[in-house]
Amino acid sequence: MEAKPYLVIKPRKGWQLIDFKELKEYRDLFYILVSRDIKVRYKQTVLGGLWAIIQPFFMMVVFTLFFGNFARVPSDNVPYPIFNYSALVAWTYFANATVSSGNSLIQESALISKVYFPRLIAPLAPTLAFLLDFGIAFIILIGMMLYYQIYPTIMTLFLPLLVILMMFTASGVGMLLAGLNANYRDIRYTITFLVQFWMFASPVVYPVSMIPEKYHLIYALNPMAGIIEGFRSALLGTVAFPTQMLLVSTLVSVIVFISGALYFKRTERYFADVI
Repeated sequence: MEAKPYLVIKPRKGWQLIDFKELKEYRDLFYILVSRDIKVRYKQTVLGGLWAIIQPFFMMVVFTLFFGNFARVPSDNVPYPIFNYSALVAWTYFANATVSSGNSLIQESALISKVYFPRLIAPLAPTLAFLLDFGIAFIILIGMMLYYQIYPTIMTLFLPLLVILMMFTASGVGMLLAGLNANYRDIRYTITFLVQFWMFASPVVYPVSMIPEKYHLIYALNPMAGIIEGFRSALLGTVAFPTQMLLVSTLVSVIVFISGALYFKRTERYFADVI
């Protein structure tokens, strides 16, 4: 009697890169999760999309009061409100996307334990979903620029590159935190603290010019430092475009993204068991 063919499915071993072909096959699920994240945030809310503006705007008001008026923190010769808000637009996206990505596996535990899909979709979906909030907040930034008579220059052509780099960084950190959070449950309590600490380690409430120039490249090891300074330079023309800082920040972002993806892929075969 002829033996029947059979197929044995085993988890992949070792450190692996992202399987983009598999992600493409599940792109419909990816779009569904992105759409769901957006709808859940705004469904049955009184203010709806205004929440995307309220968070960075009121943070700008508080920072302007304490750091701009009381502490007299310099703002590179532009009004402190727009100096601070231009950084908060980028930072708020990064913070929200990172926190949501880091908690994504726990939030999707019911789905992960029942059906198979590329687990990488879970932490990547928030990085696309929060682009809507970023876009809404960015419109307010354009209005503030016109109010303060700050007009776009040719340097704004670098904005798409900075947005992609911002998403790249949030994705890398999010994947790493999601993998850690699935295996070590106390990580969820440190994610918010990490993001808060990271904000003050980035040039959100103060300019890079307060850091001695000889330390700028070291400071750029914080990838958000180069991104935020790039945003300010491209939009407000506060300083010359920080090419060297941005190159260092880009390199670090790539390393973080690859490290996050590799760690996530390394540990994902255990997710359904430990979540």
